[in-house]
Order: sequence, then C-alpha cells, then structure tokens
Amino acid sequence: MTDVTTDVTTDVIVAGGGPTGLMLAAELRLQGVDVVVLEKEPQPTGFSRGLGLHVRSIEIMDQRGLLDRFLANGKQYPGAAHFAGISKPWPGRVDTAHGYILGMPQVVTERLLAEHAVEVGAGIRRGREVVGLRQDAEGVDVELADGTWLRARYLVGCDGGRSTVRKLVGVGFPGEPTRRETLIGEVELGVPVEEMNAAVAEVRRTTHLHFGAAPMGEGVYRFVVPAARVAEDRAAPTTLDELRRRLLELAGSDFGVHSPRWLSRFGDATRQAERYRVDRVLLAGDAAHIHPPTGGQGLNLGIQDAFNLGWKLAAEVNGWAPPTLLDSYHAERHPVAADVLENTRAQMELLSPEAGPRAVRALLAKLMDFEDVNRYLIERVTAIGIRYDVGDGHLRPGRELLGRRLRDIALKQGRLYDLTHAGRGLLLDRTGRLSVAGWADRVDRVVDAAEELDVPAVLLRPDGHVAWAGENQQDLLDHLPLWFGAPTA
Repeated sequence: MTDVTTDVTTDVIVAGGGPTGLMLAAELRLQGVDVVVLEKEPQPTGFSRGLGLHVRSIEIMDQRGLLDRFLANGKQYPGAAHFAGISKPWPGRVDTAHGYILGMPQVVTERLLAEHAVEVGAGIRRGREVVGLRQDAEGVDVELADGTWLRARYLVGCDGGRSTVRKLVGVGFPGEPTRRETLIGEVELGVPVEEMNAAVAEVRRTTHLHFGAAPMGEGVYRFVVPAARVAEDRAAPTTLDELRRRLLELAGSDFGVHSPRWLSRFGDATRQAERYRVDRVLLAGDAAHIHPPTGGQGLNLGIQDAFNLGWKLAAEVNGWAPPTLLDSYHAERHPVAADVLENTRAQMELLSPEAGPRAVRALLAKLMDFEDVNRYLIERVTAIGIRYDVGDGHLRPGRELLGRRLRDIALKQGRLYDLTHAGRGLLLDRTGRLSVAGWADRVDRVVDAAEELDVPAVLLRPDGHVAWAGENQQDLLDHLPLWFGAPTA
C-alpha cells in the first residue's frame, strides 16, 4: 500500500448502499455525524431479493417518521401469521400497533431509505468499490478500486454476504455451506395464469413446498424453484433454459416463460461473523450473517442491526459514549442473528419433501392452533420478542419492560412514536417529578399521564428499548450514565 494522508475526511464510511447501509447512514446523520456511503454498483440493480417489512421494521419506520411514505408505496397484509409457510390467523395479544406485514419490493425500500438518508444529509457515492483498508488508533484508511483513498474515524461494512470489509479485517465467518439451492426468476408467462396457479398448487401439495410463483406486477411473475443440485460454479449466471428445464421436471410445464427481468439463485448457507467489531471497523447486515430467506427476515435483520448500531456509533463519534456502549452492539445483536439463523434452519427443514420433515410440519401446524405457540413463533420472526440485557431487571418495577422495545402507545399529547423522530433518548415521566438535567442535550423529557403505561416512568434509548423504569430520581441518575454518558456541566 502507498502512503496515505492521516487527516480524517469524514466521521464514518459505510461500505454498501443496501437497506442496512442506508438506514445506518440516516441514523448517524440524525446525530450530526458526517457520513458517506460507498456503493460499488454504479446504478440501482432494479432487482428485489427482499419483498417486505416485518412488524419491528415497520415500527422503526414509524419511530423515525417514515411510515406514511412506506405505507403509500407498499401493501398491507393483516391478520396472517406464517412460519415455514404454515399460515394461521394472527394471534391475539401481540404487543404492537402494527399487526401486519408490509409487502414491498426491496428496490422500493432502498429508494425510500436513500431518499431519507439524502434528506438528512448523508452522501451516497455510487461506483465506488472498497478493495483495501488499514486502521490505526485514530481512524481507518479505505482504498477504492480506482486507486483513491478516503479516511474516516470509523468504517462499517454493510457490503453483503461476500463482504470485502469482513475479509480485509480477518473476521471468521463460520457456519454451514450451501446444501440445497433454489432458482429464482422474474419472467412473463406464455400460458393462462389459472393454468400456472393450478400446477403450482399441485407441486406444493404433493412434492415441493419450497416451490411457488407470485405476481410482481406488469405481467411479471416471480418463480421460486428448487434446483436439482448445487451448481459447481455458484457464481455462474442462471439462465432462462435452466429455469425452464427445472419447471418442466417439477411441474410438467415450463409455462412458456419468457422475457426474463431477473434470474438468479440462492443457497441455504448459514454463517455468522465471529465478531461484529474489530477496533474501528464494524459489520452489519449480511456482512455479519447470512441465512436462507425463509420467513423474509434477512432485510429486516439488517435494518434492525443499523437501528441498534447507529446511535451507539454516533455517541462514540460525538464523544459522550460510555466505555462499553459501542461493544454492546455485538453483545446485543450477535445473539439476535444467531436466533434468526436457528429458526431459518428449522423452517428449511420443515419445507423438505421427505416424509420425516413433512410429519413434523403437520404436527407443528396443529400446535400453532394453540395461540401461545403461534404468538411465540410470530414474535421470533417479526423480532418484537427481542429483549436486550440492560442489567438488574429482576430487581425493579417494570422489570417485564426492561430491555424490550416499547410499542407505540397513546399519550395525552399524541403518540409515543411521534416523539422519537429525532433519534434521541426519551424519559416518559408520569410523575412530573423526575429530571434529566445534565443530559438534556441527549435525552428529552415528556410529562404525560400515558394510561397505557403501568409504571411511573420509563427511560427509552434512541432505538426505543427500555433502559430503566421506576420513579426514584437518584436511581434514574445512577442509570442515565450507563447509556448516555457523563452529564454536562
């Protein structure tokens, strides 16, 4: 490597302009952090791997005042709960104000997040591929494919499952290689839709649950088709003839598919980065974890990584972070991703055409008729059952709330999530007696009766998770520094 300047040119470089990187950039900008997103693709691809947002991601958009624009560009699917393709009615007493899936192609999600990131001041540079880096005690030097260098105080790799950043810092990516492969194609039909639907239903009933077709609009259908085997060269492009042959083998017809808009393949590899942080380099999204797409959790998991990391990294850059705050990103998010890897493994097994998995699937379908079972699975897939370890939760009032995100609740002066758009901490005080003096530059205080809240007061982190509950001022003062650093004079 050639010598490079040691001047910091920006606070944070985000490698990767997908949903994770764009969400992270916006979260950093809300805290006044200078950030630039480097995306290797010169233009958006126009292809969508992810097809929607789960409850927690919908809540995140609501917390930042983005939900209206997302609802205007998506389709709500209320009242249905899914696990491994088993569909059941939405269970009662799910702790959210958003009991639906928001159907939306990933390209639309990326467009809306890019617009938001630019609105709050993030820079997005396309056609910029990261190929090298070195870091020191003060920052990170990043080499681009065109030979230029940039320097930042921190670098975050949001550059996908084959992450260059992860490889450059030598983080292990253990797990399981692809054992089963799936072809995916967005194509037009040459037969009536009714004929195709009947054939797909028969394949799903008799042999392959992991087979399907869905309308994408403008006469285009997305086929998801189990491949005959894992390709020797998985980087080789999928062809229309390959998709046609496999459709013919499984369904007895290739449905006259033509005019492909997108052809690809994906495997069921399951891997997770050993560490999410190496000094001034961090990982998020698919750079930190990959898993089968069953349940549609991947895009959502990455957005939620960014939501957890953004305020913590901003606190570090802005100089008020407690010593362990940035490391809590790995401590909190690594177990969450491990749980997603576990449940996607289970779902893939339940989609197997073999007799044993089909018997287990039939049993699970019956168990999901019990509301508690159904709710447990839905809370895992939608990420609203997550609880972070914020300490001493068993000792204090409101302990059932500690570490959990607080759903949107009605206040005398509006809605809770209307108060969270700026991404600051929030003390919701029903007593009217508590104070955040010394932290007012980081934490807002709202006095409100909040009938839906059955504790005297709660302290919310910028990501909406409850860090403290109670009514004792000294106890609050003991906890504020744990998440918001030392008070100002």
